Formats: sequence, structure tokens, C-alpha cells
Amino acid sequence: MDDGLTKAAAGNPNLKDYIDELSKTTGKLPRYYEALSVKDLNDLRKESVTDPKSCNFIYKCGSGYIHINAHKNSYTSIEKQLNDYEKDRLRAIKEAILDKASNEESSETKEDLERILGKLFDQVVDVGSGGDNNNLAFLKKLPGSKFLTGGDKLKISAREYDLFKYYINRDIVGFGTIEPLILDPYIEDIHLVGTSKIRVSHKAFQYALETNICFEDEIALNEFFISMSERMGRPVSASKPIVDGTLPDGSRINMIYSNEISARGSSFTIRKFAAEPISPIQLVKFGTFSTEVAAYIWLCLENKQNVMICGETASGKTSTLNGILVFIDHRGKIYSVEDTPEVKPCQRSWQRCVTRESGPEEARVMMFDLLRAALRSRPDYIVIGEIRGEEARVAFQCMQTGIPVIATFHASTSSKFIQRMTGQPVNIPLSFIDNVNVILFQSAVNVHGRQLRRITHVEEFVGYNREVGGIMTRVVFKWDPARDRHFFRGMNNSHILENRVAAEHGYVDKKDIYKELKKRERIIQKMVELNIVGYKEVVKIFNDYYEKGPESLPFTY
Repeated sequence: MDDGLTKAAAGNPNLKDYIDELSKTTGKLPRYYEALSVKDLNDLRKESVTDPKSCNFIYKCGSGYIHINAHKNSYTSIEKQLNDYEKDRLRAIKEAILDKASNEESSETKEDLERILGKLFDQVVDVGSGGDNNNLAFLKKLPGSKFLTGGDKLKISAREYDLFKYYINRDIVGFGTIEPLILDPYIEDIHLVGTSKIRVSHKAFQYALETNICFEDEIALNEFFISMSERMGRPVSASKPIVDGTLPDGSRINMIYSNEISARGSSFTIRKFAAEPISPIQLVKFGTFSTEVAAYIWLCLENKQNVMICGETASGKTSTLNGILVFIDHRGKIYSVEDTPEVKPCQRSWQRCVTRESGPEEARVMMFDLLRAALRSRPDYIVIGEIRGEEARVAFQCMQTGIPVIATFHASTSSKFIQRMTGQPVNIPLSFIDNVNVILFQSAVNVHGRQLRRITHVEEFVGYNREVGGIMTRVVFKWDPARDRHFFRGMNNSHILENRVAAEHGYVDKKDIYKELKKRERIIQKMVELNIVGYKEVVKIFNDYYEKGPESLPFTY
């Protein structure tokens, strides 16, 4: 057995039991990771394609462990499963805690709730031998109990104490059945239909994995839906069966409630986001874009160009959006508008506005309303989580008044972008489209069996040509899939750099802007070489750069 796995199993009875059971059915135990680095994830992704039988591993996740077997396409949360007797005892403890909770002060934070639950838990259990008939009297007093005889506290063993306390916190404070999946930092998407097993998209694999996690029955599933939606402040019901919202950890969830709408049972999809945004330097290391692309975006955002990030669903648009906001001077005022909170600027002066689409008609606040309010707030930048409809007209008005807009949009090419913007329901006049300066097109691509996210090309909008009745565009960066490299096609030919950014910088010779571009590229390249990728560390370097100039950089370039 792997030394790390042996040590981990020695400190976790559930893992030890799982390994013991696994060793009876297989001659080779999984290898062990305390954590998965970016290199580990890339290596595992390759291995899952070239040799899936050997791609069999366990890694630590919070206080628990995850086992993945690529050959079986399986994802197993190593969590102690309760038998019927233990479930009844746990239910009894929960009911006793809830009965006592009415006398406690209200909890303002997660930590307060955990503290109160811990105190009440200790009031209703007695750590002893556990598991005998002396426990049954405690349960007789509770509604629906199957137990028959008397006592005041439920006697439990020391191991049961840890087990039941875990489930109490998991079900009341956490996310219940799906808690292990929410805690796993390597999961990108969680998908469930009815009471079937939940499937997940994992960073190390191209295809979804089937988990060992599911809801017992329709009742438990619907209770979960109601509980989660109420916690988000967007209650789901038969009259409002489709709900989009954000979970307390920042994950985005879409719920479809009841089998009248979702034929195979209530379903949900959760898109997870890192607690801390990915830095632009990390995106460069991932290969999402090159150092030169990053330097180009830096110059564009610093000089208040209107930038759109376009691509299909799950192409990484929001991650890129959050990453490149680091390039904006932190002293600027950011006004973000979203229907589901996902944008996380690093600027100190940030006003986050979120739509309110439920409730009476007169109480609803739509994205259109928030953007109109933004015009009166005089922000330095407006960030729109995603443009979908009529709010685009206000966004273009913001651009025309000189307020730069950064947003995401679903489109795969500039022609499709123009078609969608000028068609229903957006209806932007064609002659207004050139208010957009730069579009980054991002896509989820398959490179040698690896599912990657890449900016495939960057286009500049040069202007509206009245003679041909169309928009002139220019591709300045192009991604080569064969070599997985970005090439700069705009050298000495960039409309935005020469005619907008160079003018903003006051260059006598506008071609000198390319020297500035190369200087910025060297700075980013040096940060890549020094592995300065942590979001907070990167933010500090850029903040110091704007306040004190290039001499503040902690390295020479």
C-alpha cells in the first residue's frame, strides 16, 4: 500500500474500512494524493486517455476522501453510510436539537450556527457504549419513533459521536447529500436528474464521472430543492418550477422542479467556481492565452476599451473575465451587473448589483434597470456578467457616453456576434456595433485527448462601413491548434493599439505602442517564470505598479 494512503487510513476509520473492503476485491490498491496540483491534473487527464486501467487514485477532500477509477468511469465519495438503525438515531437527534433550538439566540454566521449545533448536540447525547437498548427510551418520546423504552439522553459510542456530529453539520449547515461534491475543489459541474446517481465533470477528465451519491427517493430530493432554494432567497415551487441562483459558496445552480416539467424527476446543474478567482498569470500558464495576448488585454483595459468575451457555454468566459479585471487600475470604480453573482473584481471601489426577478411585477429589478442606474453612478468601468437581451441597448449607450463596458456574450464568431446583437431580442442598430472595440473568442477544445479552454482568436472592430453596410473587423491574435500557440497577427497593424491606445498614451509615433506592448509582455513572462500565480499576490503586484510605477516590481524584466 502507498505510504501516504497507509498513513491517511490510520487516521480515518472510514477510509481504513473502505481500503480493507477494496483490497478483498482487487489485487492493486489506488495510489494516493494529499492534494492535486495543476501538473497532477494534466498528467491524470493524459493517463485517463492513454491508460485508463492504471488511472486509479484516492485524494483528500476536506475531512473526507475521494476515489476515482477512470477505467470504471467512477467517482466514489468515501463517506460512512448509515444503516436504517443509525438513520433513526440520527433523525431522533436532529428532532431533539430542533426542539431545543427555539430557545437559542439567532445565528448570524455559519460559525455561529455550528457552535450552537455543537452545544445542543452535546445536550442530547451521552458518550458511552452506544448501540444497545438503553438508547431506545430516548427515542420513544419523538414522533414516529420505532423505539420502545425510556431514558433522557441517547447513549452513543465515541465513534458514533464523530459520525453523527458530521451528519448533523452536513445536513443543517452544509449542503446535505451533495456536501462532498461541493467541497471537492476539482469538480467543475454537478448534474442530477431525479433519483439517479449524480454525475460530475472533474478537472482531470474529459468526460463526466458517475458518483456513488444519489437521493433516496423523490421526497428527499424535493425537500432538498425546497431547502436550497429558500436558502438562496429564490423559493422553487409548482408555480415557479425553474430557478437560477447562487449557493452560499458562490456556485451557480439551475433547478428544474417536479416531474411535470422534468419528466425523469426534479433536476439540477451546479457550476462551481473557485472561492478565489484565477489570476491572469495562471490563465497564461494554463495556456488559455499567451503572454502577448495578456499584455494586449492589459493595454486595452487600462485605456478603457470596450471588451467582450464570447464563446459557448462552459468555455471559461467568466473565469477569463474575472482574471483580466486584475489589469484595471485598482483605484477605479467598478459597477457590476448580473442576474447571478459571479463577477469578483479586485478593485476596492466595487458596487455589485444583482437583479431581482421574482415577486410582484412592480418590485422586480431587471438588468435593464440596473444598467440605467449605472449611468447615474458615474463608474469608471461597467462589468456585465452576461448580456442576453434588451439590456444590451443600455450597455451600448454606456459605451457611447465613454464608460467602458466589459461583458460576456454567447457567440462563436464575429458574424454570429453581429447577427445576435442586431436580431431579436437585442436589436442593436448595425451602425452601433463598432462601439465594441475588442472581442475575445474563447472555446472548450480537444487537444491530443485533453479538454482545454483556449482563446481561439481576438478581433478588433475597426468601424462601420456605410458603403458596404457592414462592420469591418481585424483579427489580431489567432490560436494554432496544431502547435497550441497564439500568434500575433496585429504587429504594426493593430487598429486599437495604434489609433486608440497610442493616442491615449500621447505617443508622437503611434508605432511606439508596440514597444510598450513588448514591455508589458516581458513583465507577464517574468511572473510566469517566477511562478507568481496566486491571485492575491498578482493583484498586489499590479496595484503597486499602478501606484508606484514599474520600479515597484519585485523583479527585473
